Amino acid sequence: MRYMISINPKFLYLLKFFMMTQNFVEELRWRGLLHNIMPGTEEQLQKEVTAAYIGFDPTADSLHIGSLVQIILLMHFQRSGHKPIALVGGATGMIGDPSGKSNERNLLDEATLTKNVKGVKNTLERFIDFSGDLDNSAEMVNNYDWMKNLTFLDFARDIGKHITVNYMMAKDSVKNRINAESKEGMSFTEFTYQLVQGYDFLHLYTHKNCKLQIGGSDQWGNITTGTELIRRKVQGKAFALTSPLVTKADGTKFGKTEGGNIWLDARRTSPYKFYQYWLNASDVDAMNYIRIFTFLDKETIETLIEEHKQAPHLRLLQKKIGEEVTIMTHGPEAFENAVKASQILFGQSTANDLKTLDEQTFLDVFEGVPQAEIPKEDLEDGLDIVDALNEKSGFLKSNGEARRALKENSISVNKEKVDEDFVLDFKDLIADQFVLLQRGKRNYFLLKAV
Repeated sequence: MRYMISINPKFLYLLKFFMMTQNFVEELRWRGLLHNIMPGTEEQLQKEVTAAYIGFDPTADSLHIGSLVQIILLMHFQRSGHKPIALVGGATGMIGDPSGKSNERNLLDEATLTKNVKGVKNTLERFIDFSGDLDNSAEMVNNYDWMKNLTFLDFARDIGKHITVNYMMAKDSVKNRINAESKEGMSFTEFTYQLVQGYDFLHLYTHKNCKLQIGGSDQWGNITTGTELIRRKVQGKAFALTSPLVTKADGTKFGKTEGGNIWLDARRTSPYKFYQYWLNASDVDAMNYIRIFTFLDKETIETLIEEHKQAPHLRLLQKKIGEEVTIMTHGPEAFENAVKASQILFGQSTANDLKTLDEQTFLDVFEGVPQAEIPKEDLEDGLDIVDALNEKSGFLKSNGEARRALKENSISVNKEKVDEDFVLDFKDLIADQFVLLQRGKRNYFLLKAV
């Protein structure tokens, strides 16, 4: 005899939720994403669906990869069944967070901040589900919305009286700026930042039932000011969790190159350059990055690390990180184009590959390659290859050297071998303005038709 057992759908949902969320903190722990956690946080996350927020500073109209850890934390949080809130600091951006800073930052005007807030929102929407289709869809808020009508006197009376100056002075972000070795000191504006951020947490706690704030390890002081304000002001219980700041084995700053920041926006950093950043990671850094910046499971990561150790010259870890993070940030097509572009300098490409590159990617690939400008009109009737190699470019020292190189079959135009009879015309232009000249395997020169 068969017995039919009826299970309450709500129970199934709760069971599924419990299975999803019970390992959230443990997931961060094995990935090296957990620095500090307030007692009771793990129990709170296992008890019920919880809202948590992370603040993003709109100092530019996009975010760079220094913010990627915080984005990934919100992604893990949402995947675990909880509700992420992304706070864009339209108000706090007018002050500037002193945490981890040795100097006071330049303050931004309202028009610039409005533009930056919009750009940051557009960036975050590529990673986190704000659609409203999920029970735990993410929400985006701007603290300017609740700060803009708050007067100084109201803030001092209703908020400031709950946190003592002694409490604020004990924070590392303050102590580091006012110690005897600090020449700059700290303005009152920056000093109040932790209280303003604490007010954000209080507002989200009372209006969004947000019980957890997440941030980088340098944010612990600001976050705990918020939990303390919630305790004193409304007798509530809130929680804090921080992740370590990402460092590089060679001591240089993560997310920066000689050319500046690596951004999450293709307009600022091309997918090719973005991919190259991960590809150029050291072996030591790659073993950390594969855990932090990808969603690969533990077994897969451990297997990849072992395979990499057996043949480090193949750079398996770096390639896998580059693939995962580039696809996550820019999509599979951009990743495939970045791989094609990466192969160009190593001879594994064709003229057709070159012509699929957009202008920015082409310039990124051949960054530092010498170039010369020629009038576009020179191509109307065709430009003799010998003239292109010498007189028009200075790539080779004389017509004689150009002819010898052509006879040796060592000259290529856009990755295709040419002879002395070759004539350049408009069909040879890449991105409607460039011609790639090459002698041998590694000697490149760019002609730019203007």
